[in-house]
Amino acid sequence: MTAESSTVLVVDDDPQIARALRINLSARGYRVVTAHDGTAALKAVAETKPDVVVLDLGLPDMDGTDVINGLRGWTQVPIIVLSARDDSTDKVHALDAGADDYVTKPFGMDELLARLRAAVRRSGVSTSESDAVVETPSLLIDLAAKKAKRDGAEVHLTKTEWRLLELLVRNRGRLVTQKQLLHEVWGPNYDTESHYLRVYVAQLRRKLEAEPSRPRHLLTEPGMGYRFEP
Repeated sequence: MTAESSTVLVVDDDPQIARALRINLSARGYRVVTAHDGTAALKAVAETKPDVVVLDLGLPDMDGTDVINGLRGWTQVPIIVLSARDDSTDKVHALDAGADDYVTKPFGMDELLARLRAAVRRSGVSTSESDAVVETPSLLIDLAAKKAKRDGAEVHLTKTEWRLLELLVRNRGRLVTQKQLLHEVWGPNYDTESHYLRVYVAQLRRKLEAEPSRPRHLLTEPGMGYRFEP
């Protein structure tokens, strides 16, 4: 994939940095889209389907790692963090959340361009192949906006409920084991706490299913795990 066919989403609340990146990247043939906060970034990825995201961590409405977590719920678009935070802990958190690379401000444009080219080359998954919105006659689940609606009305989900639903929807049509759900939603120390799943799946069914006792979408695979069917 060449620069001429690549779209870069620049997410930075510093207008000078955003402008500098737009000018430099545009001059090298990239199509550049900008967003100035996390909410706009999540929306922009869903709408413009960029080939790579350049992301600042210090955003006004949410931390950049939350943006990474939100994107990784439904897309594998390459993410390059561009941040003034040079502490190794911040780098580890961003990379663990799913970032592909980390560049510290101040940065050299040549280095950033080289990392950008590498990220685009490594990208084997197009965002257009990912579906951020799952819609059924009664449900609408928007993974990019982190929203769920039932019969047109928005459903309030706790952070844990959303993470569980997101994992199931991301793997829709496929069995997700109890161990995988516990590990990814609650952490590696909860791999055997299956009662957590029973409680939270029941809560999701009450909020999302027309008949919670006869679920249509959030299905149990006895002794194995759960599956989301659109």
